[in-house]
Amino acid sequence: MGRKINDSYVLAKTDLSNLTGGETLKVEWDTVNNGNLHWKDVDESSLEYVAPWVFGGTDSGFHSAGSYSDTNVIDKFAFASNTTATDHGDLIRNGGWLCGHSSSTDGFTAAGYVGGNSNVIEKFSFTSNVTASDHGDLTYSTEGPSGQSSEDYGFVAGGNSSGDTINKFAYSSNTTAADHGNLTTTWAYSVGLSSTDYGFAAGGYSINRIEKFAFSSNTTASDHGDLATIREGSAANCSSTEGFCSGSSVSNTIEKFSFTSNTTSSDHGDLITTANWASGSSSTTQGFASGGRPSGNVNIIEKFDFSSNVTATDHGDLSVARGLGAGHQV
Repeated sequence: MGRKINDSYVLAKTDLSNLTGGETLKVEWDTVNNGNLHWKDVDESSLEYVAPWVFGGTDSGFHSAGSYSDTNVIDKFAFASNTTATDHGDLIRNGGWLCGHSSSTDGFTAAGYVGGNSNVIEKFSFTSNVTASDHGDLTYSTEGPSGQSSEDYGFVAGGNSSGDTINKFAYSSNTTAADHGNLTTTWAYSVGLSSTDYGFAAGGYSINRIEKFAFSSNTTASDHGDLATIREGSAANCSSTEGFCSGSSVSNTIEKFSFTSNTTSSDHGDLITTANWASGSSSTTQGFASGGRPSGNVNIIEKFDFSSNVTATDHGDLSVARGLGAGHQV
């Protein structure tokens, strides 16, 4: 068009023969999310701006269950204030080594070790403090898979049994998950991360590999570089452009890698503690690691900025000390 777009504007319907059911085409310039254009072919009276989906939350983080069969408590903590987390209901099951997912309204957990490997998917509301409900099953039982989240689906990748399988389940319906391709190798205890269009599995038992798979297609994952170190038991955090692996079973370092380039990860500061098996929650600007098992269960919550390479700071405590749980955000 030869000019910079500063605000939303409306184009008159002239030679836009594709339009159906509306008199105008509205184009919005989104100054918040990297300058994306959003348009809708609708009647002008019902034009509505719809912001693009982003992984990070703006209000609260959640930590679900953990530490073998010690607890089923769901904790909630505010991103904005450094205070002790509050009880937010319970999962149906006690257990650990499960993975977590987040829709815009609900948290989900899948798989885990509950007296044996599990295939259960559970769901709880971000807005009400009640016991979680059953939300269907995976096609296989496992512990230690990685969890990824798109706008409408949760993904479960790998685990200690059938460890190259990727499953997909809808947030909106309580049904058995569907197959969604495979990782390139058997993989357990990796970190699950999410961009707008892709899921990533990073690190794991005796491995530093990063793999990615498309949310939109059922195909085998592809290589996406490596972590700088072999690590398992990391917390997963995601900005809009990068994935972060926070802490591990041997280190308190935070590593980051780009979602768009296939390269080795780089150092991004440190956690305060060697908090392996902590759970990760993400706001749009900061990563949070809650709990962990450096030498026994801990209840610390730590936070770090996505934009600066510095040591994390204390951000309050969980109501129950544990590791091996799942993280969520809203």
